[in-house]
Amino acid sequence: MKIYFPMKKSILSAITIPLLLSLLMLTGCQETEKDSTPWVPLFNGEDLSGWQQKGGEADYEVQNGMIIGSTVHDTPNSFLTTKKNYEDFILELDFKVDSTMNSGIQIRSNSFPNYQNGRVHGYQVEIDPSDRAWSGGIYDEGRRGWLYSLENNPEAQKAFRQNKWNHYRIEAIGDTIKTWVNEIPTAYLIDDKTDKGFIALQVHAIGKDDEAGKKVMWKNIKILTDSLSKYSKKIALEPKTTKNKLTSDEAANGWKMLWDGETTSGWHGARLDDFPEKGWVIEDGNLIVLASGGAESAAGGDIVTDSLYGDFELKVDFKITKGANSGIKYYVDTDLNKGPGSSIGLEYQILDDENHPDAKLGNHEGSRTVASLYDLIQADPDKPIHPIGEWNTAHIISKDNHVEHWLNGVKVLEYERGSDEFRKLVSESKYDKWPNFGELEKGRILLQDHGNRVAFRNIKIKPL
Repeated sequence: MKIYFPMKKSILSAITIPLLLSLLMLTGCQETEKDSTPWVPLFNGEDLSGWQQKGGEADYEVQNGMIIGSTVHDTPNSFLTTKKNYEDFILELDFKVDSTMNSGIQIRSNSFPNYQNGRVHGYQVEIDPSDRAWSGGIYDEGRRGWLYSLENNPEAQKAFRQNKWNHYRIEAIGDTIKTWVNEIPTAYLIDDKTDKGFIALQVHAIGKDDEAGKKVMWKNIKILTDSLSKYSKKIALEPKTTKNKLTSDEAANGWKMLWDGETTSGWHGARLDDFPEKGWVIEDGNLIVLASGGAESAAGGDIVTDSLYGDFELKVDFKITKGANSGIKYYVDTDLNKGPGSSIGLEYQILDDENHPDAKLGNHEGSRTVASLYDLIQADPDKPIHPIGEWNTAHIISKDNHVEHWLNGVKVLEYERGSDEFRKLVSESKYDKWPNFGELEKGRILLQDHGNRVAFRNIKIKPL
């Protein structure tokens, strides 16, 4: 049996009206707070003002407030890029993609004429509707490959909604990149390779047997660049750092860390059995030769690898101070020079070209400038060098006596060890007194102490 207690209209009103007012006030506050976020639209919903296309020739058009990208045959990856570069930001957008496509959002990306003929390169937040389900992971387009994949994050792999609109949030603040797909955290990367560049919408290249005309659509593209600490979100993931670590692609392709980022293991003084007790320090994951007056190998001295290397690829990040001089030597024989100065080997020069007098010295013009084969071959004068205080990447490839020097992803010189031309250059240089200079089958890798402060990190090698 139910018993009803009739309520007077006045009593009901006394209860419901304040409740309704409270709900309205709460809703109004929420809307005010939402509206106060200083989002700036990157897409006006009408045309592609502020955007330009790079790379391939996929079709981009605007329809019904959306940017629509369509695949075409016989063209590389295509990118619709912002004309403006962005450094620190929070980006949000919505997208819908064909279930058989691959796409992505480029951030802090660049295109330079001397880098692989203008190839777009930089961080890409993956759009991956395949069974792999790595949407929201971070890929380094045109450079290092996968930096943050999702194979060990099943919750993140479930975030993407097939054949529906999806929402991405990307935070790039300082050296930290965080991503969310449909409010689910997907990646938390710490990497400082690039701090500034454009944002781009990718239409991936397709194979000759793939169907052309598949579409990916974007809308509601907006960005924050001010007061980021106020609007940044915490993310329920453990950060992954790339500093002094191999990427998954590097590990799969045979690269090894040549320095572990923490200890002196694998290295010793060029004229010592152990690592130098002075002149070198390890700070915050950087291996640093200290300033000591600018003399060659007069303080802590050069350091060399314990192991010998024949054919190899070597990558080293370096950061110089004003007026600094140093070098990366290879095929080093520490028994050759027991007197003053540095151990003998081929040298990838590290120098402040603007402020060190060595840039104007040498028997071959320009052969003592940064990235040159020291005293023998000048690096391309148009080389892409980053300013003092910023990191640069040296890359040396030596295989079957063919040697290449690269700087920040650009090849700046090449030569043949032991060739007639090489031997002629040696005969005209300071190395003429050393028999068979630079022609060892195997040798050590050396980091030079030239009395100036220089930092090294991410030292990696791939035996060939």
